[in-house]
Amino acid sequence: MAFTVLFLGCAAERLGVARSLPGFREPRLRPRQLRRGVSFASAGSGYDDATARISNTLSFSNQVEDLWRYRRNLQRLVGPRRAGQLLRRATFVISAGTTDLFNHYLATNRSGTESWPPYENLLITRVANYTQVMRALGGRRFVFVGVPPVGCLPLVRTLLGTGAETCHENMNSMATSFNRRLGEVVRFLRNQRDIRATFIDVYPIVSMATIDPKIFGLTETSRGCCGTGVIEVGQTCRGRLTCTDPSKYMYWDAVHQTERMNQIITDYVIMNSIGEIYA
Repeated sequence: MAFTVLFLGCAAERLGVARSLPGFREPRLRPRQLRRGVSFASAGSGYDDATARISNTLSFSNQVEDLWRYRRNLQRLVGPRRAGQLLRRATFVISAGTTDLFNHYLATNRSGTESWPPYENLLITRVANYTQVMRALGGRRFVFVGVPPVGCLPLVRTLLGTGAETCHENMNSMATSFNRRLGEVVRFLRNQRDIRATFIDVYPIVSMATIDPKIFGLTETSRGCCGTGVIEVGQTCRGRLTCTDPSKYMYWDAVHQTERMNQIITDYVIMNSIGEIYA
């Protein structure tokens, strides 16, 4: 089934289709590409605009503003009626939260478990509010991607000093709690007459692969493929040596998963969930 995909958040690559989706702010974006879908996502962003300021990236509110511009451009291209149809049939994929958790924990001097409940409430409120704005702009089908076991990220293990063999349990507890609350938001949306929503819980599959990687043909889950694998992220991997076989690694750098791990998540979790909102 063909459908428009609109990414918001920070990790479009998780669904394994980022290569086919141009960024909305791409200078060479062609008008016909607007019909197929675009990505508003910005690496390092989160539901909290303060997270984007720390990462020097586009905030979620900036991305929603871009969605408004996208709708305006689409209306000019195909007319208001057709644009409305495309938006109603589009799949809005929202993937954020990991950087929010990480930055919050560090900013609270590692006492995140005590200050977590009010911050979690703030994030969930932002999710609900942003969804209502996207609904007002024409969105009807929403896919929410939960956060992985953040405490197992190589960068987190390095900065919080747990070591290569141990995940940071407080961070994982925060991730589990956030996913539970996000799932509640999705269940509420499902009760809305004109909304279809689904929740992709990536935590269990990533946790399973971390504990027993051989099940999925992986051999390394505690460090990334590029550089040392414990601190480099994104652009800092440029010019660094890489592992000989990335398909055996869970992480490409100290935060982001490899193409192989993204494919595992897609095969085991994502495709069925997306199918639900078109059933």
